[in-house]
Amino acid sequence: MDDINLREVFSYFLTKLKYILIFVLIVIVLGNVITLITRKPMYHSNTTLVLVSGKSDSNTLTTSDIQLSKNLVSTYSEIIKSRKILSQVIKNLDLDYTVDELAERIQVTSVENTEIIKIEVSDESNKKAVKITDEIANVFSKEIQEIYNLKNVSVVDKAVLEEEPYNINYVKENIIYLLLGVVSSGVVVFMLYCFDTSIKSADTVEEKLGLTVLGIVPKED
Repeated sequence: MDDINLREVFSYFLTKLKYILIFVLIVIVLGNVITLITRKPMYHSNTTLVLVSGKSDSNTLTTSDIQLSKNLVSTYSEIIKSRKILSQVIKNLDLDYTVDELAERIQVTSVENTEIIKIEVSDESNKKAVKITDEIANVFSKEIQEIYNLKNVSVVDKAVLEEEPYNINYVKENIIYLLLGVVSSGVVVFMLYCFDTSIKSADTVEEKLGLTVLGIVPKED
């Protein structure tokens, strides 16, 4: 295999620069189209609840109340995703989800060794995610008073509107598409260079054929 002239390769790449840029642009556009088709942007919204107070007819907080709240955290976490709570949320917000579909969009976790419960909702609409999250907290707080005769649920942080989807990072993915386009187009152009047997310069004639160049006819665009 003949030695590769790096200066000649660089010059060849410059002549194909326009096509490289077009190829890179096509890769970026196709990448974004495929992303939008295969993955719907999803938004997170969350609220935190804390179990702090005692019975509904008492304003006094005792040690036994705190211990009771800790014991109820896991139970409350299950109640939040119960059919009773979610069906009421669907009715209040007039959602087009079934109870099971809504339950799949909800994640309830408890902070270890605390009385804090975190409710997280995922949805294609960031505004709807906020509404669902806050409504779950409201319905749950009211239902608990009826179920346990306790008023021990308080909202710590209300849901906040998220502007960016959690499952798509447009900046990161476009950088990946850019690098993919540059690398793949570079490989293609280099392969074209390797299989291109045309004479590219007067120096090539002298080097490859051992002939002396007497004159050059300039190329006119």
